[in-house]
Amino acid sequence: MIRNPILPGFNPDPSICRVGNDYYIATSTFEWYPGVQIHKSKDLVNWSLAGRPLNRAKQLDMRGNPDSGGVWAPCLSHADGWFWLVYTDVKRLDGNFKDAHNYVVTSASIDGPWSDPIYLSSHGFDPSLFHDDDGRRWYLVLQWNHISSSVGGKPKASAFDGILLQEWSEKEGLIGQPKKIFSGSPLGLTEGPHLFKRNGWYYLTVAEGGTGYNHAVTMARSRSIDGPYELHPDTHLITAKDAPDWPLQRAGHGQIVETPDGQTYHTHLCSRPLPGRFSPMGRETGLQKCVWKNDWLYLADDGPLPQVDVPGLGNASPRPVRKLERVFNGTILPEEFQWLRTPYPDRLFSLTGSALRLTGRESVGSWNEQALIARRQEHHAFRAETTLTAFEPDTYQQAAGLTTYYNRHKFHLLAVSRTEEQGRCLMLMSCPGDWPDGRMTFPAAFVPIDDGPVGLAVTVDGARQQFHWRQQGGWQPIGPELDASVISDEGGRGEHASFTGAFVGMLAFDVTGGGRTAEFDRFTYAPEGT
Repeated sequence: MIRNPILPGFNPDPSICRVGNDYYIATSTFEWYPGVQIHKSKDLVNWSLAGRPLNRAKQLDMRGNPDSGGVWAPCLSHADGWFWLVYTDVKRLDGNFKDAHNYVVTSASIDGPWSDPIYLSSHGFDPSLFHDDDGRRWYLVLQWNHISSSVGGKPKASAFDGILLQEWSEKEGLIGQPKKIFSGSPLGLTEGPHLFKRNGWYYLTVAEGGTGYNHAVTMARSRSIDGPYELHPDTHLITAKDAPDWPLQRAGHGQIVETPDGQTYHTHLCSRPLPGRFSPMGRETGLQKCVWKNDWLYLADDGPLPQVDVPGLGNASPRPVRKLERVFNGTILPEEFQWLRTPYPDRLFSLTGSALRLTGRESVGSWNEQALIARRQEHHAFRAETTLTAFEPDTYQQAAGLTTYYNRHKFHLLAVSRTEEQGRCLMLMSCPGDWPDGRMTFPAAFVPIDDGPVGLAVTVDGARQQFHWRQQGGWQPIGPELDASVISDEGGRGEHASFTGAFVGMLAFDVTGGGRTAEFDRFTYAPEGT
């Protein structure tokens, strides 16, 4: 049995492909480096990280990218003995433009090495590559209309100017002129195109309705790759837009995959919101069983609602939830951790063999160089702990500690710093969704502490969050209970400009420019019940 979401806490937009008996899903990480994560499974139930293909400056440099910019909707495919990965690097969110640059990289192995990128176009975002059975390759992408009156989807659809199709080859690049092959359904906001061919039909699946609670997977088909395309009898293959109490919300944007024995599944993004519609894990990756009827695809359970439990390929069951403790006694950053934007991580952190050493750079919330090493929140309730073993600030302009973080206007931070009045002390800093200014609040008085290591912890239970600390004795709370619901897609600016989901991790800044270092010896992430 498949239990959704299959990749808890891991952001879409999920592209899936099969090579032999192995399945691969590519998901975007937006401005979190390295931008794309590929997950592998043999049973569609248990997935493991298979690689991060964009791992050097020539492939991806997101310094200066806005919150929730960066890599959108990577598309992974396999043809002619090669893996092909198409992706967008979005440089702008606000106003009429997106500055969405699209590239393709290739590799003979999922493990890499992956090629330097080949530039495709900047028409819009959400590109994909379709390999037809005659050997020709086709590039699909949304066309973004910046001369429309639509900014932020209001009015609804005018900036989403249809899906373009154009032939492409490695040697010649884009061939001929692009053709608009689909303008979408009445739901609008048409994006995320993928093509699938079966029984002489070309099936086009797109995402519609925006990334919020009206999201949907829409299907159309044509006998010719360049159309015209007719809409599915039900229009939407997957959606929860008309079922506000359904456990999986915001369902949309995915891709078809067939098993070796002819079963059909479809990926999709979804979220598991808290009461009040706050999604701290962001948009997660789901998978649905489908059936073919009269050359149209339908969910196996009938109707468009995404199911939590889905028939699988065999008797596999999901791995149990477990506590994960990382001791930083090696030289490689554990795989679940990421950082923000820069392809030059050696300026932010290093592994010394006994600690993770962060080098304080720009402020918390910087879009350029921010020393933040964090992992995704994957559960509604968890506890995270770390020990700051070495950090001696000279001024309040230097700080290091533990944070729950979404972006520059949605975070809570417990940090060690220094003031003239308290000396070395604990500071509680918070930015509870103040957009666009990003003003911080200080929810508690600064607490003087001794020299030496400091234990830092945070407990999150739904919409409630509490920081703790210790030195010589046991754990003690610091400050009031904080609002954890703001560290979510819907907090602050809101769902249509917040795509990443929440992170928890270790942070340091030094706005003097001196690069003061902070060392952490371990990090524990313990979901409720572990």
